[in-house]
Amino acid sequence: MPAHVLILGGTTEARRLAADLAARPGVRVTTSLAGRVAAPGALPGEVRTGGFGGAQGLADWLRAHHVDALVDATHPFAESITANAARAAASAGIPLTVLRRPGWRPVPGDRWHDVPSLPAAAETLPRLGRRVFLSTGRLGLATFARLTGLHFVVRSVDPPAPPLPPHTELVLARGPFTVPDETDLLRAHRIDVLVTKDSGGAATAAKLTAARDLGLPVVVVRRPALPPDVTAVPDVAAVLGRLGLDPA
Repeated sequence: MPAHVLILGGTTEARRLAADLAARPGVRVTTSLAGRVAAPGALPGEVRTGGFGGAQGLADWLRAHHVDALVDATHPFAESITANAARAAASAGIPLTVLRRPGWRPVPGDRWHDVPSLPAAAETLPRLGRRVFLSTGRLGLATFARLTGLHFVVRSVDPPAPPLPPHTELVLARGPFTVPDETDLLRAHRIDVLVTKDSGGAATAAKLTAARDLGLPVVVVRRPALPPDVTAVPDVAAVLGRLGLDPA
């Protein structure tokens, strides 16, 4: 059984894992947050905020704090964090487990347009609609700033930093959101195309159902690939199994 587990957090699954581990006698759990949300909710166990200074800085922290296992439970699009975690775990000689909730898959009635990146999404948008619900988080909005002929509705927990598209309405809100919530938003803003990242999970999937019900096209930015020789597990129970712990 690991005595000290470091979770690279920021997701619902990371919070659930921290709660499970913190309740186990003899297990110390630390959750590291990148600091991108101004007021994150309280977390069980110890919490640190801010970066490590790349892979070497993380490896040094793992050694200095006697970490026995590293769990990357960050957002599926936190590509650089996952890459650094893989290198740091290898350098420190400890096991890495990557927790990634399964991605979304279309069902009958969906009008999805898969793209590999935010720039590809920006290239696709003008032929699909003029009023865009841009549900990709507050990072990367500059990618869409050149689309001066489109109107964007951007939802974010905290205000995004410029540059933003010139015609942008900002909606500050924290999920989860229901299908009626999302349907009302799409109708109220007369949205005719949705852009989202394939974050997976139920917490942010209601917008996909709402778009399907309204017959709207959805541009889906697919996830970046994991680093070589790194595989992911889909849920907290699988992480506990990797750590040699029985689910509570």
